[in-house]
Amino acid sequence: MPTTKAAKRYATALLELAKERDEVEDILEDIEFIHNTLDDSQELVVFLKSPIIKFDDKTEALETLFFDEITEPTQLFLKLLARKDRINMLHQITEAFVEKYKDYAGIITVDVFIAREMNDQQRESLHQNLEEKTQKKVDMNIIQDESLKGGMAIRIDDTVIDGTVKH
Repeated sequence: MPTTKAAKRYATALLELAKERDEVEDILEDIEFIHNTLDDSQELVVFLKSPIIKFDDKTEALETLFFDEITEPTQLFLKLLARKDRINMLHQITEAFVEKYKDYAGIITVDVFIAREMNDQQRESLHQNLEEKTQKKVDMNIIQDESLKGGMAIRIDDTVIDGTVKH
């Protein structure tokens, strides 16, 4: 799902607040918890996006689901989103926050497409090589593609290094 400009602005504001309070890791943990919950519950996403449901009901649901598990700044942020009628964008905001955090922490996402499963030693070796070559921390997503006969393809942002055998 594409992230809106408004979602990116809210994510940036939350990251700036986290940096000011020196609570970046705590708030990241909260946001990842919320994001994973939303990923696992399509019903919750639909509930939050519904224009029929009052924002008080949405706030109450969020308090019940999350407030025992998250820190105070994140609680206040969720209340702000509800009051500004932006809670329908919560899933996009959590996605944008994780991306903003990765930029802040110097982490890049690398997609690796492989034909067959790699063992732990191969994974670690590939991870180390990618970090050496990119000079950044690497968040590696390994995707097994049954259509490949052998080799691997590596995608870093918009660059693809293709060493696959398809025929």
